[in-house]
Amino acid sequence: MDRYLIISTHEDGQCQKVMDYFREYHAGFLTHFEFGCNDGDHHAYAFIDADSREAAMLSVPPYLRNKTKAIKVNTLDPQSKNLVHTKQSNA
Repeated sequence: MDRYLIISTHEDGQCQKVMDYFREYHAGFLTHFEFGCNDGDHHAYAFIDADSREAAMLSVPPYLRNKTKAIKVNTLDPQSKNLVHTKQSNA
């Protein structure tokens, strides 16, 4: 299983709609997300463990998925001497 950083954008004024939708349809995921709305940053952030990027995206309400990024992240081993970057498409 991989780990993904989810960044979901919504517009100013949609905050309550987003919260209500999470409560009604995605309540299990609501506690995974943190919101920047009170600081003027209208994004929801979460770390999600999932088998794929597509599976990670299921944590976000359907109407927000077109404004959401799922970024595969990993933890670096402090003993490693080299950091290897591989280019992958970002879906």
